Amino acid sequence: MKHYKVLAVNPGSTSTKIALFQDEECVYAKNVSHDASELARFPTIPEQLPYRRDMILGLLKEAEVSLEDIDVFVGRGGGLLAMEGGTYGVSELMLDHARRCANGVIHPAALGSQLANEFAVKYGAKAMVVNPPDVDELQDLARMTGIKGVNRNVHLHALNLKETAIRHSKNVLNKKYEDCNYIVCHIGGGISVSVHRGGRMIDGYDIVGGEGPMAPTRCGSVSVADLLKYMEKNQLGVSEIKKLCTRTGGFVSHVGISDAVELTDRAGEGDSYAGMLWNTMIYQIGKCIGAMAAVLCGKVDGILLGGGMVHSGDLVEQIIKSCSFIAPVTAYPGEFEMEAMAAGAIRVLNGEENLKEYTGEPVWSGFEWD
Repeated sequence: MKHYKVLAVNPGSTSTKIALFQDEECVYAKNVSHDASELARFPTIPEQLPYRRDMILGLLKEAEVSLEDIDVFVGRGGGLLAMEGGTYGVSELMLDHARRCANGVIHPAALGSQLANEFAVKYGAKAMVVNPPDVDELQDLARMTGIKGVNRNVHLHALNLKETAIRHSKNVLNKKYEDCNYIVCHIGGGISVSVHRGGRMIDGYDIVGGEGPMAPTRCGSVSVADLLKYMEKNQLGVSEIKKLCTRTGGFVSHVGISDAVELTDRAGEGDSYAGMLWNTMIYQIGKCIGAMAAVLCGKVDGILLGGGMVHSGDLVEQIIKSCSFIAPVTAYPGEFEMEAMAAGAIRVLNGEENLKEYTGEPVWSGFEWD
């Protein structure tokens, strides 16, 4: 069997992660935090590209890692229009959409495909993205709302959600992902709760749009009427409300911090406000899991928890207490994002999965009556 080398690149809001894989074994990894003042030098996300590229090359040179024999460079997808899950080859159309964030979500993840492409061109390798944030596999029943012409889409941690389900299927149930039903959660700075049936993510909460449970920086679902009152009372515009959805809601809105460890430390020291906030978030996660169980008519093979906050034993215990009657709860603290990018590329190289083409056409464009 042929062996492959893959370099995964994951640009985040305040960090850049890189990892080198020999097949599925990580042989080098680095997570660099960026000072806010350093990134502030760049007025737009695209202008960060040379800075992040040169930083990556510098780190690899320092570690004496050669890129000459890399088979695939995989970048975190971002800025793209809705697509099915899978592994996609980086194309000129994808790069164009990533550069201008065609989906309207301005995030450094859009640099992922661009960085992968630059390295691939320079070193004569392939460039791919795996399960970008805009994966959309919703069933039709999950799309309609009570306002004609306003239909649901989702933005979730698709990469980690799907990889967690794939790994659990193979390593725990000895089954294919396509033969299982799961409720999969990513519980970190943002919180995704999703339903997976037959290898497709058929429902979930739009965490960019304000759905689902509250999170450290996100408001979660709030009554529209209450939100309108809040806007009027505080004389806020649409842009401020959008920030509540992803940057200034949740823990930040209540107590001015986004660090879950600091919040639980405060709770442990007797801060009842912090304790209520922490427990309310977990309560809301449990409610969302319960709702997703109904989507699967109770036929759930497992409830899978991933993300940084799953390192908290208290969080896991509370979710087990509230949700284990549905299905076994399994915790995977941290995330598999870098491993997921490498694994997706290797599945393609091994012929286990077909490489998909990004069409630039949303997988769903509305009901016939819209």
